[in-house]
Amino acid sequence: MPASRYTVSDVMTHTAIAIGREASYKEIVELMHEWKVSAVPVLEGEGRVVGVVSEADLLPKEQFRREQPLLPDQLEEASKAGGVLAEELMTSPAITVHPDAGIAEAARIMARKHLKRLPVVNGVGMLDGVVSRSDLLKVFLRPDEELEEEIRQAVLAELAPSVPLDFSVEDGVVTLRGQLRDRALVPLLARAISAVEGVVDVRMELDGAVSATAQAAAALPS
Repeated sequence: MPASRYTVSDVMTHTAIAIGREASYKEIVELMHEWKVSAVPVLEGEGRVVGVVSEADLLPKEQFRREQPLLPDQLEEASKAGGVLAEELMTSPAITVHPDAGIAEAARIMARKHLKRLPVVNGVGMLDGVVSRSDLLKVFLRPDEELEEEIRQAVLAELAPSVPLDFSVEDGVVTLRGQLRDRALVPLLARAISAVEGVVDVRMELDGAVSATAQAAAALPS
C-alpha cells in the first residue's frame, strides 16, 4: 500500500476571488478587506491568470505619497505608486502552481518567493483556485489514528514486515520502539515515516536508546 500523497487540489480553495485588468485600486482594496485575503489573481479572457495584485503591490501608493529621494532599488516600487488599475499594479507574470503539485512543492515556492498565496492553474493557465499558507497546514489536522493506520500499512508493512516494532502517535509526533538488528533500516524508516503527510516529528527509541542517526535522517528533505 503506497503512502498517501496529498496534492494542492486536496487543500486549496476552489472558489477563488479574482479581478480583471480594469479593476480599480479602491475596488481591489475593498475586495481584499471584504474577503480577508492578501492577494488576488488578475484574469483576462475566460479566466487565464495574467498577474497577481498583492498587498505589497498596493503599499507603494502610501509609501511614496510624499516626494522624497529614491534609492535605485525603489524605482520599481515607486512606479506602482501612480497605478490606479489592476494591470498597472499587478506583478506579472504570476507565480502559480498546478493542482496536482505536491504540498511540499507549493510550500517551497511560497517560502522561496516570500508569498502568502498562490493561484492554482490548469495546464492552459486557467484559474482553478487559490492555495494559501494556512491551506498547506491542513494536512497537520489529520487525526493521530489516521496517521497510525497509514504508518502501519504503508511504512512498517513494507519496510519491516517481520520486525517486532511498536509505535505510537501523539499530536502528530511518531515514536518508534523495539529491537532492530538491521541498523541500516533506521534512517529508511525515519525518512519514510516523516514523509507521511501530517507527521510533525519522528522519534526513534530502539534498543532502549534514542537514535540520533534516525532523528537526523528524519530531518533531511526527501
